[in-house]
Amino acid sequence: MIVTLTADAPVSTVNAILAAAAGAGCESRTFDDGHGGTVVGIVGEVSVNGLPGVSAVLEKHRPYMLASREGRPNAPSVVMVGGVRVGGGRPVVMGGPCVIESREALLAAAQAAKAAGADVLRGGAFKPRTSPYAFQGLGEEGLRYLAEAREMTGMPIVTEAMEPDHVELVARYADMIQIGSRNMANFPLLRRAGQSNTPVLLKRGFAATIEEWLMSAEYILAQGNPNVVLCERGIRSFDSATRFTLDLNAVPLVKELSHLPVIVDPSHGTGRRTLVGRMALAGLAAGADGLIIEAHPDPDSALCDGPQTITVDELATIIQTGRMLHAGLLAGSERDELARERAVVLH
Repeated sequence: MIVTLTADAPVSTVNAILAAAAGAGCESRTFDDGHGGTVVGIVGEVSVNGLPGVSAVLEKHRPYMLASREGRPNAPSVVMVGGVRVGGGRPVVMGGPCVIESREALLAAAQAAKAAGADVLRGGAFKPRTSPYAFQGLGEEGLRYLAEAREMTGMPIVTEAMEPDHVELVARYADMIQIGSRNMANFPLLRRAGQSNTPVLLKRGFAATIEEWLMSAEYILAQGNPNVVLCERGIRSFDSATRFTLDLNAVPLVKELSHLPVIVDPSHGTGRRTLVGRMALAGLAAGADGLIIEAHPDPDSALCDGPQTITVDELATIIQTGRMLHAGLLAGSERDELARERAVVLH
């Protein structure tokens, strides 16, 4: 059940609900409703009758109670990555190389991504590869290069943690921890990321349902870390014409189901650099809060995922066009809202 409390609800009410849940052997969590009030999520049912400050009780809810929109129906989450806001406004762009190849290459890519208009620098220090013989990244050395790139450009950084023991190390250097598609169901890793105060970018598993994806987010939220951003990066289908099938249905659907921000990865979602630009714009049109795109000064020489990596000039074009598209969609939405208000008045 989900119990919503008013902003002026006494602490005694929260304590009484938590104590009742513990007494009934039920797991419980508290979180902010986005308007100054508190929400208590309980895996089970307890009585809250007569307690002051209770504004609503939802006895039945989805299994991902902390990630669900019921807990924050009118307040989508905003996640701060460094000084960059993800969610609830202007779409952000996370851009950079798939993997950190060298200090010089990363710094050059970071400067180019900054000049192109990217908000966050992406780059893999640890890189999962299908082949054990492929380049796996530079590890902590790469993290140090990322930190240097942040100092040089002012852009916050996002990079992947592949194992539970990586989380503390990555959090020491990065502004956001990425959980990759292959690790979406790595529950020890999710728990460790949830115990960190560092924001988490959770990519959808390429064979995961929407509910499984949101349940993975629940693992992170249940450990006390509210700063989760979801990333749709394509699912595996029967068609081999593209690397994956970018499921843009997921963007508006997840926004109906959850308050968490959602971004789109058109690089992995297509695997073809010729499709990245159009699918990036399609993601924004679907309502995504941002994009994460693989960009490299010389994609043909990239050590990882070259076929899906775009040039920094193409990244700049996507960012400029995407911002114009967002402004147009926002203006259209405002016109529609005004028209609805006028129709109500006339009626």
